[in-house]
Amino acid sequence: MFILMVVVFVLGYVAIALEHPLKVDKAASALIIGTLCWVVYVLGAEGILHLGFSPAWEAFLVAHPDSHGLHAAHEFIVESEIIHHLGEISEILFFLLGAMTIVEVVDQHEGFKIITDKIKTTNKVKLLWILSLLTFFMSALLDNLTTTIVLVALLRKLIDDKQTRWFFASMVVLAANAGGAWSPIGDVTTIMLWIGGQVTAGTIITNVILPSLVCMVVPLAILSVTMKGNVQRPAIDEDEVEYSTEKERLLFLILGVSGLLFVPVFKTITHLPPYMGMLLSLGLLWVVGEIVHKDKPKEIKEKLKVTAVIQRIDVPTVLFFLGILSAVAALQSAGHLNILATYLDEKLGNIYLIDLAIGVLSSVVDNVPLVAGAMGMYPIADAGAVGYQAAFVQDGAFWEFLAYTAGTGGSMLIIGSAAGVAAMGLEKIDFIWYLKKISWLALIGYLAGAAVYFVMFGL
Repeated sequence: MFILMVVVFVLGYVAIALEHPLKVDKAASALIIGTLCWVVYVLGAEGILHLGFSPAWEAFLVAHPDSHGLHAAHEFIVESEIIHHLGEISEILFFLLGAMTIVEVVDQHEGFKIITDKIKTTNKVKLLWILSLLTFFMSALLDNLTTTIVLVALLRKLIDDKQTRWFFASMVVLAANAGGAWSPIGDVTTIMLWIGGQVTAGTIITNVILPSLVCMVVPLAILSVTMKGNVQRPAIDEDEVEYSTEKERLLFLILGVSGLLFVPVFKTITHLPPYMGMLLSLGLLWVVGEIVHKDKPKEIKEKLKVTAVIQRIDVPTVLFFLGILSAVAALQSAGHLNILATYLDEKLGNIYLIDLAIGVLSSVVDNVPLVAGAMGMYPIADAGAVGYQAAFVQDGAFWEFLAYTAGTGGSMLIIGSAAGVAAMGLEKIDFIWYLKKISWLALIGYLAGAAVYFVMFGL
């Protein structure tokens, strides 16, 4: 049963990776393995736990010395582990739901149009730098997936030629992943590390922003030498309907961005989980929307009110995270991740090599379960830890470098990040084309940023 859990996880992962050929949404595969891993675990509970690989089971026995037999194993799994992990997963999911809704509200009010309308240049190199820098900082505020969706929509208004648009969309993916890595609200993996207590907001920003910036700037510098010419703008649609006024766009842009920036402040002041701050921001934005649109015609309300906007939220993505994080939690509880952590320590024995390996893997395997796995493999060390364990304290080098590698490593393949998958779906970018044109640039940027972090802290 212990091995069967891994088999179920691997088969599910293959289904997730082959989402497009199989024509089965990855959320469905994730939900299946997220449930089946726990089913196999609970059916083989006694045998699995008696192998002695689960630190959580050992801690449970210490806390409940009279517990033994099948009943104790079931109590441990059903009443202790599932409830514990569901609480941690729910914090991430509610945070994401709140953030996605806020950004969607701003987007529906065309708040981002205020920013994008300022871009006038057609020079390829200038446009690439402007869009990449805009993406880098927007991603830190809005998250890399949302930023990519917004910027790809913008590219359709700026670039007519498909191949050129593919190139710019791919560089947006690279910049979005780099921008998301250093912000506590910029990437799902960094959100996970922040909510989990592995990193704090101020330190992750201070220590990881420069490596992330280098990760983006090095490929841009190479392209500045090789790229020539101007882009062709598409024809403007004069009949496009506008549902919001200029004042409303500005109002909801300011409120939305302020609401997102308020979340780290809320956590610092109250010490409550970040999702509560995000839901508070959403609630306030919701009230403003109700007041602003209360006397509007029905067709505008159906477009702009939060009750209408929330129906357009990407629920399958949220369910994917629920499924995959549940599956990883089962492997953590049973002890699989403990075995993997021991193996990596023995074979690599260096936190920088371990993180670099996780980053490269994240280009093939989704970075969410990789980071969830690392969080399960390596507990947060006590503040006074010394030697090798010092890297695992809160804001330790292992966690900061993991945020960088897992966040940016996915750029090496178009399927390696949520931003890449979004761009691929929206623009129908070819996998092999990306591999030939972009992957080598992403690899150079990834290694350059890693080298900067190592020089700053590893030496």
